[in-house]
Amino acid sequence: MNNTSKILETMLENDHYSKWMGIVVDEYREGYCRVHYTIRKEMLNGFGIAHGGNLFSAADSAFAFACNSHGRISVALDVHISFMKPGKEGDIVSIEAKEIYTGNKTSFYDITLTNEAGEILAVFKGTAYRTSKYVVSNE
Repeated sequence: MNNTSKILETMLENDHYSKWMGIVVDEYREGYCRVHYTIRKEMLNGFGIAHGGNLFSAADSAFAFACNSHGRISVALDVHISFMKPGKEGDIVSIEAKEIYTGNKTSFYDITLTNEAGEILAVFKGTAYRTSKYVVSNE
């Protein structure tokens, strides 16, 4: 198992929220993460569409996986989401988190959420603060 795989395994082990959402990691490498999940009935708002907080949470999970992929514990410093289209029950949402910059103390990511038709549901931008601690203790 390479170090990137160990980082992901360590993060997923205790990420009960991502597990509850049903998030599946499709691809993972330094500075990048692609995941997907299915919108369930309990994830809908009063209008019968995906609750914005649910889409935000899915994007935040992909962001967390990507920004921690270098091994240093990184936490959200600033995030922003823009919603384009509503998600619906049964939609399979793919989330792709791409690193744009990583410095010593901060890193920046673009995260895109799409449905199975390839339509963009939301765009999330995140800035992470990079601590001096490590995800895997033997680094």
